[in-house]
This record gives sequence, C-alpha cells and structure tokens, in this order.
Amino acid sequence: MPFAWFSKGKNRLIFFLSIIGPGIITANVDNDAGGIATYSLAGAHFGYTLLWSLLPITVLLIMIQEMVARMGVVTGKGLSDLIREEFGVRTTMILMFALLITNLGNTMAEFAGLAASMEIFGVNKYLSVPIGAFLVWWLVVKGSYRSVEKIFLVACGIYSSYLISGFMAKPEWTKVFTQTVMPSFHWDRDYLLMIVGIVGTTIAPWMQFYQQSAVVEKGTTIEQYRLARWDVIVGCFFAVVVAFFIVICCGATLYLNRIEIKTAEDAAVALAPLAGQYASWLFALGLANASLFAASILPLSTAFYICEALGWEAGVNKTFKEAPQFMWLYTGMIALGGAFILIPKAPLILIMLLSQVVNGVLLPFILIFILILINKKKLMGNYINGRVFNWISWASVGLLIVINAMLVWSTFQ
Repeated sequence: MPFAWFSKGKNRLIFFLSIIGPGIITANVDNDAGGIATYSLAGAHFGYTLLWSLLPITVLLIMIQEMVARMGVVTGKGLSDLIREEFGVRTTMILMFALLITNLGNTMAEFAGLAASMEIFGVNKYLSVPIGAFLVWWLVVKGSYRSVEKIFLVACGIYSSYLISGFMAKPEWTKVFTQTVMPSFHWDRDYLLMIVGIVGTTIAPWMQFYQQSAVVEKGTTIEQYRLARWDVIVGCFFAVVVAFFIVICCGATLYLNRIEIKTAEDAAVALAPLAGQYASWLFALGLANASLFAASILPLSTAFYICEALGWEAGVNKTFKEAPQFMWLYTGMIALGGAFILIPKAPLILIMLLSQVVNGVLLPFILIFILILINKKKLMGNYINGRVFNWISWASVGLLIVINAMLVWSTFQ
C-alpha cells in the first residue's frame, strides 16, 4: 500500500511537470530589467513599507493570468486571434501596432540591462550585447518548443540568486513580517507613485498574449486544465517572492544607509560594501539573467500575437520556411533592440518612459477585451467566469484604470 501511494504520487508529479511551463515562464519574465529597477528603488527609498502591496498584486496577477490560460485551453486559440474574430481587424491592428512599439522599446531596455549588468563583471557592452542577441535568436530559431521551454525554466531558477542576496543582507525579519501583513499607507506623492510603478511593472500587456499563445502551442487540453492553473499560481507566486526579496535586500542595506540609487545596476554595485561582494555579484547575475530572459520572451510574444492577428503561421516548432513572418519578426525585434543599445548616447530613458506610457494606456483595454471574451458562452461553454469572480475582476480593472492613469500622468511629470 505505501509503495502504491508513492507510485501514484510520483506519477502525478511527473504529469504536473509535463504541464508546467507557460505560467511559470510568463510570470517570472516580468521580473525584467525595468521590474528589478522598480523593486530596487522601492526598497532603497522606502525600506520595507511597500511589502504589503505585493500581497494584493499577487492575487490580481493570478486572476488575470488564470483567465487567459483558461481561454487558451478551452478555445485552442491565441488572444489576438480571438480579438480579431470577435472585435474586427481594425481594432486588432491598432492594438498590435501599439504593442509592437512598446515591446520594441522594452526589448531595447532589456539589452541595456544586460549591458549594464555585464559591465559590473568587466565585460564591455560591445561584446555582451551582440553575443546575448545571437544566443537568444539562435535559441528560438534553431530550437524546438520543448527545448526552449526547458531552458526558460532553468532561467526562472536563476532568479533564486535574489533570494540568496536577500538573506545575505541580514534583514530584521520581525520588521519584514510586520510590514508585510500590516499596511503602512502614506499619502505623499512619491510613495503613491512607487505603488503605481510596482503595479505597472508587475502586470504588463504582453504577458496575457504570451501566456495564452504558449498554452495553445504546448497543446494543453481541458482535462489538463487543473494542472495548468497550478502552473499559473506557482509561477505568479514565485515571481512575487523574487520581487519581495529584492525589496528586502535593498531595504536592509541601501535604505538603512541612506544610499540613493537610480537603476538596478546602481543597487548591485552599492551592495558590495554593505552585504559583501558575493551579494553584489548575485544581484548583478540576477539582473543579467532577467535581461537576457526578457530579451528572448518579449520579441517572441510580439511575433506570436502579430502573426495570430494576421492569420500567419506562428510557433517555435516552425522553421523559417514554414513560418517566415513569425521568424523574421522575432529576428527583427532582437536585431533592432540590440543594435540600438550600441549607438553612443542613445535616448534609452526616453524610450523606456514612452514604452511604459503605452503599457499603461493599453493594459485596461486589453483586460476589458479579456473579460468580454471569457464571458462569451459560445466561446467558453461552461468555463466562463462565475458571478463573484466577475465582480472582483471588473472592480480590479477599474482600479487598474485609475492606477495606470496615474502612471501615465507621473511619467509625463
């Protein structure tokens, strides 16, 4: 009997491991160069006082990603495909163009993060960026979906370097726990804008498109949906835990010593005299991994949703001959993103700010499309949202509209 129980549990674990991937990858890649910079600033400027905000953000992130995963499993179609079918070509093309521009800006930011993090290890950007761009291009163009997914999952594991850095910073755990479960809200402008920034960097428009496309390409069935949902929950939870430890690490060192930073690489360098050289290197390693990881996923998500919207062949398992538009879009995004960083005095900050503005404007509209689609009985059958789930979802969308309006306003300010 004990052996039978063990064997059954082992089989369930193997089956779960065969389903995981899209949820974990999508959630964790959102901890990109911009995200790490935001969490670093939150910890350096406000200590542990913003940790409480990560709890409701986790719930909101899980709800949104679960809906698109459910749509992918039930319909077998990507999000842009469904938007085109239900809302028309014109609406879809406006969305696709806006997403293309913002993802190109974000891809440039990822290569900038890679360049900055590798310079901490003494590697010049004119070496690290071309090599990084070639590696992410070769990985997708020459690999299969299964091989690419395995490498992406390994990249997710490297985020644990931030957990180690957090422990090496030796925070006051009693204070960390108290600030996490007992919100300490302040009405001053900088505090509110940082909350807006955390929400904006944690939930991005490209995530919904990539998550649904990845679920479809993986071929997850309705019978496997329960495990796919756990994939989403585990991925979102781990992504927020990483953010949690970045805030802790910077709060326990930079905030206590009143050290001002502007970027994630500033945080990595500043950690050396405070938490030790190894903590600094681990922080920089996490930034390099996050930048390279996101530089792979952002162009991939862009190629997915544009090809789906226009009815072109798409997929990592395809060749250049089978899906030329998909492969050339992916190649072009990486080439432009990497090349721009090599231009002396490129206006990267302006591009990053503008891409965040477009993200902030687009997200509420995309969430409205998702909520309309997932409640269509003809599409989802018995898998539409329940009444309570809908109430919470629409209230969350309303809140996000307010938050992203504040993000756009603060960016222009």
